[in-house]
Amino acid sequence: MAPTILIIGATGNTGRSVTEALPQLLQASNTILSSHRILGLTRSLDSPVAKHLATVPGVQMLEHNWTEITADWLRAHEVRRVFIATHIEPSQFVDESGFHLAALHAGVDYVVRISTNAPNVRPDFGAGYARTHWAIETLLASPPFRPLQWTSLQPNAFAPLYLGTAVEFIKRFRETGEQGTLRLMASEDAPVGFIDPDEIGLLAARLLGLEDPSVHDRARYVVNGPVDVTGRQIVEMVEREIGVKVVDVRYKDISFVDALVDTRSPAGERQAERLEWSITHALQALWEGKLAAGTVSKEVLELAAPKRTPAEVLKAMLDA
Repeated sequence: MAPTILIIGATGNTGRSVTEALPQLLQASNTILSSHRILGLTRSLDSPVAKHLATVPGVQMLEHNWTEITADWLRAHEVRRVFIATHIEPSQFVDESGFHLAALHAGVDYVVRISTNAPNVRPDFGAGYARTHWAIETLLASPPFRPLQWTSLQPNAFAPLYLGTAVEFIKRFRETGEQGTLRLMASEDAPVGFIDPDEIGLLAARLLGLEDPSVHDRARYVVNGPVDVTGRQIVEMVEREIGVKVVDVRYKDISFVDALVDTRSPAGERQAERLEWSITHALQALWEGKLAAGTVSKEVLELAAPKRTPAEVLKAMLDA
């Protein structure tokens, strides 16, 4: 067995592009990393994405629950570096901190993790998952974790979530000729440099492929897209695609929260209320213009500057 780079969430939002990009980067590195194997974890080897990734030269896919990984498991698989993008469920801190503890005890060299947008990563923030990201980063920055190198990527809005309702609106209009209401999580006027998950994956792959990542140890990098867009500009993009004016627009819409929870029981209704309250807090940074493209970290621009514009991302989502 060869030294291994482990991709947790290989079939997910950002993990897929990490898994696709990393083999070529390693092969071109002409360093000891070129002999490392890439091990991608998935919940199902039968999923279309897992089957696709299994065909990428240098990638091995494995069906395994990452929350059950131990230090012994990491040693047995000779894991030296890790990419991790976790869930944001209530058990996130227990699960992710447990993994990092196992990585520390197993002697893993370097971890690249996905966080959330920088203004929200603080202990007094209303959204629970953002406080969890703060707690994880604080834990990793503590003296006992000094031997484990890590970098935390703090993206703002992900393109699929930010533009998803606009894409659905366009496709429905093309099929039926009917509009309905265009619901956008964006505010009408606040500029946001949302990011394509594929470009975050490429950034993570470049970090994992560095011969010496120590300059990025304990770093927290803000990752934004290259161009700002407002809610009004999203409406204009939609109008160009459908060829007519949008009649009814609802900005700052959070109705998508309903799809995230089961509200058929009293417990589900209480969970939905808490989640809606939490998500509303999480979106304030978007609505207040705190996630503009210009806040991106300079190291991100040096490593893998995001290039895909909002119009290009919308087109790609429509063609998918």
